[in-house]
Amino acid sequence: MKAISKTLIAGLALAAVVAPAGAADMPPMIYKAPPVVVPEFGGWYLRGDIGMTNQKVKSIDNALFTPAVQVVAKDFDSSPLFGVGIGYQFNSWFRVDVTGEYRGRSTFRGMDIWPGGANDYTATKSEWLVLGNAYFDLGTWYSITPFIGAGIGFSRNTIDNLRDVGANNALAYANGHSQWEFAWALHAGLSYRVTRNLTAEFAYRYVNLGDGRSGDIIAYDGTNAVFNPLLFNTITSHDFKFALRWSLGDFGFAEPVYAPPPPPLMRKG
Repeated sequence: MKAISKTLIAGLALAAVVAPAGAADMPPMIYKAPPVVVPEFGGWYLRGDIGMTNQKVKSIDNALFTPAVQVVAKDFDSSPLFGVGIGYQFNSWFRVDVTGEYRGRSTFRGMDIWPGGANDYTATKSEWLVLGNAYFDLGTWYSITPFIGAGIGFSRNTIDNLRDVGANNALAYANGHSQWEFAWALHAGLSYRVTRNLTAEFAYRYVNLGDGRSGDIIAYDGTNAVFNPLLFNTITSHDFKFALRWSLGDFGFAEPVYAPPPPPLMRKG
């Protein structure tokens, strides 16, 4: 009996020594995170825009201007804008759309001076603007997404109701004139996801609308010695817009779906 007890004790002692060494030789146990199934992202959307313009013109000119003529004022009032569009969201960071908008009448006030007197100008301006735009969404935090973008297209610029009051209150006028010009724009703003399908957007846009001109300026008695419309060279605008975008499907709004997790502990190797 004593011999058996001694043998059993010796065996247990040997097992206690060998077991840690064996455990050290076993492959380490690691955790593996469950894979994430990313939801499909992409689809069509509609948009509507309203906003205000802040317009400028680089210079005005006329065939009768001489080097002695100095333009001292060339200002536009603000005006409203209204637009609609259709777009496509390709993924979580890139989308495109085509927009069309009417930019309401803005009053122009200008003045030039010369050694013999001065001319005061008033007119109205409006546009139809069509742009193709591309946007980059820069990530989303608490449903807010900053974005930047650019667009190119065409603007139909209309100068109307031009009146020219010169020295001794001499009055001249011009008929309206419209012309299509190449246009381009830069965008920056923030969007906020209101519901699964509705997104609100507040944006700034710089847009170059090209040139414009009035009709021929004619004296009040109907006489005119030369074709001399008033030219508006490089019309630009700093626009502030509010928009609503309505997606035509549940794209990109579902929460991430996690695959069934594997066993919590897996041996490597």
